[in-house]
Amino acid sequence: MLIYAYAKINLGLRILGRRSDGFHDIETIFHRVNLYDKISLEKTDGNISLTVSQKNVPADRSNLCWQAAALLKERTGTRSGVSITLQKNIPSGAGLGGGSSDAAAMLRALARLWLVEFDQTLLISIAETLGSDVSYFLRDNSAYATGRGEQLAYFPLCLPYWIVLVCPPVHVSTPWAYAEYSKVLAGTTRTALPLYDTATGTPADFKTMLRNDFEEVVLPAQPAVRAVKDRLTALGAEYALMSGTGASVYGLFNDENSASEAAASFDASHTVAVTPPHFQPE
Repeated sequence: MLIYAYAKINLGLRILGRRSDGFHDIETIFHRVNLYDKISLEKTDGNISLTVSQKNVPADRSNLCWQAAALLKERTGTRSGVSITLQKNIPSGAGLGGGSSDAAAMLRALARLWLVEFDQTLLISIAETLGSDVSYFLRDNSAYATGRGEQLAYFPLCLPYWIVLVCPPVHVSTPWAYAEYSKVLAGTTRTALPLYDTATGTPADFKTMLRNDFEEVVLPAQPAVRAVKDRLTALGAEYALMSGTGASVYGLFNDENSASEAAASFDASHTVAVTPPHFQPE
């Protein structure tokens, strides 16, 4: 079985306050783009094995693919195993949810491969154990996310833009970004923007509502990320914004030519993906 795990971008990201459990309340919209990992699965008699295409990505029990398979096996009681081959194309530490997407794709596919009885509640429970945004990838479409990112309202969002996604060769630590932004929040609570209402209205006006609070701390600390955002804007992006905690940045372009020229301007050290308007993953 061959499956595709698509990356997401954050269309706006607000940090509303720190919770009593140590996490943060957020507001964002998750939206898939045309960049994906490939995962090959082969049913085995009982063991779980994992092979990864990149040496810097763990191929052991710390990998979310492995954890997803192990948890589903434990919760369903199946005796089946799986041999996993993971071809990574989504860079780590980029704010694109690559590991989370891989884990969710595993859960969706293994339930079919192993022929186990389950319901969506079981998959959501496992997904929430694995990470805050894993649950999003269990279903299709875009989603308005609140809470830790696990409270999801799905809706179709057909952006009329070419999306040029660029990730420079730097890593941004999510715990570091949250810790730094906690200093900015300093105990205050912020009001959410009406992202959902705007996105479900006129997408052409949606970009006026976009902002990512993490840019406040990441851009000064990561010149390479700032340089990507500045270049996308200079090359004609209607709007450019960092995704998640970075390091990836996306630009919204009105036409294919300007999007293609912008994408081609970055050297091979950058991961670049172009998503056409009204894109829907296969």
